[in-house]
Amino acid sequence: MLGCISTARGSERRLPKGIDKVATSSYVRQVRSVGIKTLKNKLSEYIRLVRSGETVLITDRDRVVAELIPPRETRSVLASDALLAQCVREGVLTPAACTRTPLPDAEPIMSLKEVLDQLSKTRSDR
Repeated sequence: MLGCISTARGSERRLPKGIDKVATSSYVRQVRSVGIKTLKNKLSEYIRLVRSGETVLITDRDRVVAELIPPRETRSVLASDALLAQCVREGVLTPAACTRTPLPDAEPIMSLKEVLDQLSKTRSDR
């Protein structure tokens, strides 16, 4: 019967209007917590859990101090790109306004041999 819950004695009790009988455990994700010492000793194991999609809370004396969470889908796989993207999101960095233009074709000013000769002359004065 919708809108009712069964009690331990087999009788039914009416729920307030708007509340249906649902299984709450299917909506609540299990979150693991681990102490710093255990995390240090079993880091690879917890990284595998996070890679598979779990969130791990890191505790210090039963107080949560950090979270290990899987990266967002929009996160770059390269750490340097991810750091730059985060800085742009936070407003620390502003991306360049201009687009890249190709360098103009230029004739060489001097040959490699001339550059090396010039360099050796400059260094011989020392």
